[in-house]
Amino acid sequence: MDFYQLSVVLSNGQEKSFEDYRGKAVLLVNTASKCGFTPQYKGLQELYETYHDQGLEVIGFPCNQFMGQEPGSNEEIQEFCEINYGVKFPITDKIDVNGSDAHPVFQYLTQEARGILGEAIKWNFTKFLVDPSGNVVKRFAPTTKPEDLKLEIEKVLK
Repeated sequence: MDFYQLSVVLSNGQEKSFEDYRGKAVLLVNTASKCGFTPQYKGLQELYETYHDQGLEVIGFPCNQFMGQEPGSNEEIQEFCEINYGVKFPITDKIDVNGSDAHPVFQYLTQEARGILGEAIKWNFTKFLVDPSGNVVKRFAPTTKPEDLKLEIEKVLK
C-alpha cells in the first residue's frame, strides 16, 4: 500500500483522496476535544497558516478511544474546533486509531513509523509527518508541541 492510495471522509461527509496531497507535506494528528492536549489545536492551526502556502497540509482525525475524550458528533467536533481554535485545516469523521477497527490511514502510519509501544497509538495528539513523496518521515509523541515541529516541517518542504 502506498500513502496516495489512502482516503478519508471529512467531517462534512466529503471523501478526500490522499492522491490530492501528492507533492505536499502532510501532518496527520489524532485529536480529541476533551483532552489535556486539546490546546494543541491552536499550534496546529498556526503551523497550517505558516506553512500551507509552502506545501503543508494538516489533517485532524478525531478519535474517542482514549478515555472517551472525543464524545461529540462529527458536526459538534468541527464546530468546537472552529469556534475555540479557529481551525481551518480539514477534520475527518471520528475514527479508531488502534485495534481491529483502526482506520486504514492509521494502520498504514503505525506500520511505517512505530512508537514507544510498538505500532499502537498511546494517546491523543500523536503526530505523523509525511514528506511530499508520500514517505512517513517521523512520528511525534502527544507531548511534542506543534511549534516544536517547525524544523522538521521546514526540512521536508525544502
